[in-house]
Order: sequence, then C-alpha cells, then structure tokens
Amino acid sequence: MLQLRPNCECCDADLPPESTQARICTFECTFCADCADVRLAGVCPNCGGELLARPRRPPGALLKYPASTQRVNKPGGCAGTGRP
Repeated sequence: MLQLRPNCECCDADLPPESTQARICTFECTFCADCADVRLAGVCPNCGGELLARPRRPPGALLKYPASTQRVNKPGGCAGTGRP
C-alpha cells in the first residue's frame, strides 16, 4: 500500500492525498511536479528511478487506509543532486 507522503522531499511543498501534483518513484520518494519536472528532469535523486504521477486514493479508502503524516525532507532541498 502506498504511503502517500504529505510533502515534496525537495521544497517541502504540501502534497495532500488528492493532489495531482505529486510524483513518486518505485521506492515512494515523493516530489512535487515542479521539482520533479524542472529540477530533477523526471529522475529520482535518491535511486535514479523514473518519477511518475502518484495515484490518488479514493476518499472512502482514505478513511480505512489514511495517508502518511510523516514528512520526509532532503536537507538542503535538491542541492547536490547534479541538477539545477
């Protein structure tokens, strides 16, 4: 089950479960669309995997399987990834 992390690891932007702006890799590293597309060119800085749109969980399923509240943030944002 996807964790549906609540924020972008680079810029710490909020990404609620219903967001269409969330991007994830196969390890569920989570980024906003702006960071994923512009800063990271669609490649996860953690594993090198492809960043794709995160599926949205139906509202009824969120009641039974809530999104994660644990924020993950890279110190310094995405600096040092070799990407602007």
